[in-house]
Amino acid sequence: MINFLLQAAPNGGGNLMMTVIMFGAIFAIMYFFMIRPQQKQRKEIQKFQNELTEGTSVVTGGGIYGTVQKIDLAKGTVDVKIARDVVITVDKSYVFKDMSSMGLQK
Repeated sequence: MINFLLQAAPNGGGNLMMTVIMFGAIFAIMYFFMIRPQQKQRKEIQKFQNELTEGTSVVTGGGIYGTVQKIDLAKGTVDVKIARDVVITVDKSYVFKDMSSMGLQK
């Protein structure tokens, strides 16, 4: 019985360095497959919004298709014509896609 109590517990901790390497690898995979593509897409959308011109066919964040009629840089808004005699004002940051290059002009 005394021998049983005097025995040391087996060391099951493993290698700390290997654990750190595994966490680093998981973070790197997440960065290159999730975070980096989102940053790249965000930069492309920001570039498109900054280069927006009147007459461009666009899609808003709500999925509304239309043509840019007026851009107000002071307010940060864009007037989008969505039908005959129907113009809506949306925030410039909610204009996402240029549809004129895809042949979907109205």
